[in-house]
Amino acid sequence: MRDFARPGAAQGPDNPLVLHVLGARPNFVKAAPVVRALAELGVRQGIVHTGQHYDALMSDVFFADLGLPEPIANLGVGSGSHARQTAALLVGLEDVVLEHRPTLVVVYGDVNSTLAAILVCAKLNVPTAHVEAGLRSFDREMPEEVNRIVTDGLSDILFATSPDALSHLAAEGVDPARVHLVGNPMIDSLFSALDHLDPAPVRARLGLPERYAVATLHRPGNVDDPASAKELVNAVLSVSERLPVVVPLHPRGRTRLAEAGLVNGENLLIVDPLGYVEFLSLVRGATLVVTDSGGVQEETTMLGVPCLTVRPNTERPITITHGTNRLVTPAQLPAAADRALADGAATPSGELPPLWDGKAGPRIARVIESWLRGGNLSPAGQSVSPKSL
Repeated sequence: MRDFARPGAAQGPDNPLVLHVLGARPNFVKAAPVVRALAELGVRQGIVHTGQHYDALMSDVFFADLGLPEPIANLGVGSGSHARQTAALLVGLEDVVLEHRPTLVVVYGDVNSTLAAILVCAKLNVPTAHVEAGLRSFDREMPEEVNRIVTDGLSDILFATSPDALSHLAAEGVDPARVHLVGNPMIDSLFSALDHLDPAPVRARLGLPERYAVATLHRPGNVDDPASAKELVNAVLSVSERLPVVVPLHPRGRTRLAEAGLVNGENLLIVDPLGYVEFLSLVRGATLVVTDSGGVQEETTMLGVPCLTVRPNTERPITITHGTNRLVTPAQLPAAADRALADGAATPSGELPPLWDGKAGPRIARVIESWLRGGNLSPAGQSVSPKSL
């Protein structure tokens, strides 16, 4: 990968630097097409890995699978409460921004790393761009929802993945000149990986039959409260009576879910987190997916796999209107699984969502490259060019 930042290199109008701040697995997937497209345009870049996902299975393997270059900084903040983690991120990111003096900082999604980077840059008057702007669950009890709202309010350039995001940003008074509808870079990564997504090897390694379900569970609302965790685990155990369920288990909530009974059994297989290609290969071959993740809702829509999202809401409603996703409660999960299994393989309802064409990364890169050439570098709230492509 060419034109990546070297420590100590001088920055300036003739040598702009774009820093990408990445903290968790979904960030890596969204950033990879943008990083690749900017490199093709000759834009100088660097990646800051905050270490919010610090396990090698949660980050290093994703860098390798997605072809991301080595970070110029790895903060290694690890886990902790929202306050402690965000505080560590603020301190670490301020040091990185002051050292490298980027022309633009690009953040992704809605994790604490994204929030911290936006706050640091706002204080230091460093322009920012938010990829995946405008998504809303309208549930302020979700920490991610707070992160989304603050991030969008402070970003200079906002890249929206869906038309509903444009409406949300307009309702919040965001200047439309700052907003660009570009499509979904997570789908770009999926398009790029499609030829390598073969369920057979991972199924054989895990000893799974041809028909199986995949479950991913980690949301605080599902796993932090013992009673909620127990209800969810009982629902998943009920699904496992219908077909084998494999659970690549996120470190977050692992202990709580195990205490609630989510342990290896005759029809339930708990495994460590998987790499990007291996996980999506597993999903591609699944008969059913049960999740509380945002990105998995999008990936199953693209792959045509039935998805049951155990949440009361979603910031990605387009996966319901245009895809294979359905919201369920834990109590509804077994019956919903029965219906999905009876219906067989799913197909998206009509065409895929707008601009889910594998070209979001280049669209984002063109906006950034044009902005670097002549855009206004003022802080958020003032005019930013160019207009949306």
